[in-house]
Amino acid sequence: MADTPPVHPELATEQAYIDAAYARLDAMRASAAAVAAGFSEVGAGGTHQARLERDVADSVTRRRLAALDIGDAALVFGRLDRSVSVDLAEAERHLYIGRIAVNDEEQEPLVVDWRAPVAEPFYRATPVAPMGVVRRRHFLTRHGQGRVLLGIDDEVFDREAAEAEGLSAVGEAALLAALDRARTGRMGDIVATIQAEQDEAIRADLAGVLIVSGGPGTGKTAVALHRAAYLLYTHRKKLGSQGVLLVGPSPIFLRYIDQVLPSLGEDEVHLATPAGLKPQLRVRAVDPDDVAVVKGDARMVRVVERALRDREHVLAKDVVFSLDGVILRITRRDSRRVIERAQKRRGTHNEQRPHVARQLVDLLVAQYRRALGAAAPDDADWDREVANRIRRAPEVKIAMERMWPVLSGAELVHDLFSFDALVRSAADGILKREEMRGLVRPRSADVREVQWTEGDLALIDEADALLGPPEAARPRRRRSRRSGLDDA
Repeated sequence: MADTPPVHPELATEQAYIDAAYARLDAMRASAAAVAAGFSEVGAGGTHQARLERDVADSVTRRRLAALDIGDAALVFGRLDRSVSVDLAEAERHLYIGRIAVNDEEQEPLVVDWRAPVAEPFYRATPVAPMGVVRRRHFLTRHGQGRVLLGIDDEVFDREAAEAEGLSAVGEAALLAALDRARTGRMGDIVATIQAEQDEAIRADLAGVLIVSGGPGTGKTAVALHRAAYLLYTHRKKLGSQGVLLVGPSPIFLRYIDQVLPSLGEDEVHLATPAGLKPQLRVRAVDPDDVAVVKGDARMVRVVERALRDREHVLAKDVVFSLDGVILRITRRDSRRVIERAQKRRGTHNEQRPHVARQLVDLLVAQYRRALGAAAPDDADWDREVANRIRRAPEVKIAMERMWPVLSGAELVHDLFSFDALVRSAADGILKREEMRGLVRPRSADVREVQWTEGDLALIDEADALLGPPEAARPRRRRSRRSGLDDA
């Protein structure tokens, strides 16, 4: 029979600290629950502003309450003891690292959130680069029983400093103990045992695309989930309003990982499969394997971009019409100039449509004014009225549809795959000829009747990002105080 490992001499002391941290967490949760209940009792009365402020405060409180509910997960993972040579306040010299931040009644930290910059050495420190850490201590608990401390694992990076400060060092490897835990049907978080290479990926800068590669079972998914939690913590103001979307290959996979982010205190991440990216569109068909490979290829991003540019047309010939007997003309050169200007502007395709319309109408108003000469009044309201009449002219509407149509991603992709000529135009020099042929399919009478595949939905999502919502194509109308006319 194997010998029972010795009990760490500080086990009882650390257990008492963990108990105090849990007690404070329970008190914080009770306080948040009381505030949430108070909002429910107030009712729906008051002014619109008061109701809005109350709803926002209630939403924030309920999110806070959800974050504080960690169930049976471990609250405290370990402790950092930092060298006296580092210029720190005494309260910052010994830090307990855990799942979420917990402060005492005086708002001094009992537990530091694992995502905080000060917690980085807990995952990154090594004997070669100790980052000012004298000793790193891992707490070992049984899965689902985070309140009970079973063991302590100490790593000492500066033995002389540890002995001078009276810091003991006893224990086995925390990571090996974590690996020994029984598997369940759900992925668990790795926040207590993140390794240095994983932490480097998790805490990487927000800008740009981060690709985490590795073989099966190397922890890529776990790192991605913890990175999402870290980014939401670090860039809450930016990402909290935009949201974070996590796309998984299947509903089974999403069920497997769906508890990881809530266990890290994050409930602002939306999980979806590729088919769930566009819930308003039904997947009714399956692509042949070779076609599915092409649709999932990164080259298709360029194909979709070019397909959109193909829809921003220079007029095939001049458009001529009459307004009050005055001949107005939109030349091919005019249309090219307007389109090129719009393509250089920032913003999505649909967002640029009001700009295209304004440029075109301003050009025609200037023609109308020149034709009238001195008879044209120097009056902004008169210009606005003429602009509105020109905008409503059928010839101008047709020209706008030719030059800069309002599009949705589904319409763009449907049109693209319905015509061999459009596929060739968008994919020439990007895809091989046989790859292009695989994309073409019979055209449906209505975009809602298309036999969409999962590969189509990913391309539609890309197209929607370039197009922006169709609603953005509507002009922002301002009511003129003097004339009451709409100004686009």
